[in-house]
Formats: sequence, structure tokens, C-alpha cells
Amino acid sequence: MLLTAVRDEFTFYNECRKLSPKTVKNYGKQIDYFLRYLESEKGVVHIEDVETRQIKEFLLTMSKAGRKANYVNDLLKAYKVFFRYAYNEGYTTKLLTEKVQNVKKPKVIIRTFTEQDLKRMGNYYQGHDYLTMRNKVIILILIDTGIRLSELTGLTEEQIKYDYIVIRGKGAKERVVPKSPMLSKWLIKFLAVRKSYFAYRVIPDNIFLSKNARPLTNTMIDRIVKEAGKACGVLDDIRISAHTFRHTYAQFQLKAGLDLYSLSRLLGHESITITQTYLNGLRDKEVLKQAQNTSPLMNI
Repeated sequence: MLLTAVRDEFTFYNECRKLSPKTVKNYGKQIDYFLRYLESEKGVVHIEDVETRQIKEFLLTMSKAGRKANYVNDLLKAYKVFFRYAYNEGYTTKLLTEKVQNVKKPKVIIRTFTEQDLKRMGNYYQGHDYLTMRNKVIILILIDTGIRLSELTGLTEEQIKYDYIVIRGKGAKERVVPKSPMLSKWLIKFLAVRKSYFAYRVIPDNIFLSKNARPLTNTMIDRIVKEAGKACGVLDDIRISAHTFRHTYAQFQLKAGLDLYSLSRLLGHESITITQTYLNGLRDKEVLKQAQNTSPLMNI
């Protein structure tokens, strides 16, 4: 059977599974990279002719081309799902990706904001007009909850509860994250200003809107974050982005004693192994201090 026919069938299968349009699109692109390679380099167009060795060779080609380990492993993840489908449907006699290993990822030290960085950025936007209040609350939510950028842009007033926020994350999965009394206070102030600013206008449900009542994009929010970070003197070796707030939130929670499993739930990770990467950024002195606080001898 033609590989392209199996790909189209696989795409339809994913749509029936109610995967997000973004996931379906990404799988399609990643599989197309490999199919083009098979046809142009190996002359293979039928799924019966695909070999495990060819998958390994393609991934090696990507690595040699300078692609990062995360990128190559994302490709392999898509191929494992694709060839699992092909095997289950009887298009292959064996699971072709069964013995294909992930690329070993280098240990990355995640540079996060300091406590002083957070204080300065949280206080950077001062004023009571709509745009200034909006920008301030965006920074405060990122500090207080560690939510993803896409989760922030899609946030609606209906998701804001008394002492927590309902987050709609990847794959339409819901989780809850607590919010502090300080964030609650600023949200009340901001929503009152927002209501007045857009009075007599029909607006989207998104909490964070542009001055023209359009939902903010990821780029717009990153611009708000970068302005605050640069003005507050964040060090050059720290990436000033909304995602860095997520890393910072994770590390602050770990230093405060929150266990990995609970943190994984708060962050909406599918696996605790993803959450473990945040441990890499903890400095030796921070680990030592935490170990002293949890010393068995001092706690018996």
C-alpha cells in the first residue's frame, strides 16, 4: 500500500480521536519529512518496503544536520505513533519502531529569574489604565501559576474561581492551579477596569484583549514580558520570555519543598520525567540548603 495513502488514513484516524488540530497538523508534517526522504533517497513509496534501518538513518541524518535532540525525539515520537497504527491495521508485519531508541539529550541547566527579578517585574507596570493593568496582571499570573503561554491567551473569566484557576491545557485536559490572595486582588481590580473599558462593546470571552478587543497572541504577551525584563535589568544569560516564568515557578515550588508528583500535576505534564528537568537548574547551594532542611537526623 502507498505510504501516502496510509498517511491520509492515519490523519483521518487522529481527527476521529479528537486530537487537537495542532497535533494532527504536526504529525502530518513530521511524517511527510520522512516520506519525502524515503522516496528521494531510498526509492521507497510502499509501506511494505519500509525498514527499521531507514528510520534510524533518517534520524541520524537529522542529527548530523544539526537538529537538536528534542527535535529528533519529537520526530521519532510521531513515527512510533504512525507505525504503531500501520502495524495494528495489518499494513506491516512487525512494529518497525520497536527497537529505535531516543537520542540522548544533553543535560541542560535552565536559567531562571531570581526572586529580585520577580519582584521588580511584578511591580514594573504601574498605573490604573486598562493596558497597564492588563500587562501587570499578565506578569502576576505567570509568576503565581506557571501556566503555559497558550493557556494564558485562552483564559476566560469563567475559569477564574475563588482561590484557584481552571486551566485548559494540552489535549483539552483540565487541571486546577491555586492562586494567591494577591493575584486574586489584582484580578478583581483588572476585571473591573476591563469591564469599564469595553463597556457597550461585544467582546470575546478571553480575559486578555488588545485595545481593539482582539485576543492577545503569544507574540504580544512575550513583548510585554520582554519590556518588563529588560527594564528591570534581568541578566543577559536568562531568556526573558513567558516560558521562563514557568521554569521559575517550578524551581521555586521545588525549593519550597513541593514534591515532583504534585508539581507535575500543577504544570500539566504527562510524565513526571518531564518535570524532573527542572531539577537541573537548581544550584548546588540550593540543593544543599534544601537537604539541610529535610535532614533525617534533624527531623526524627
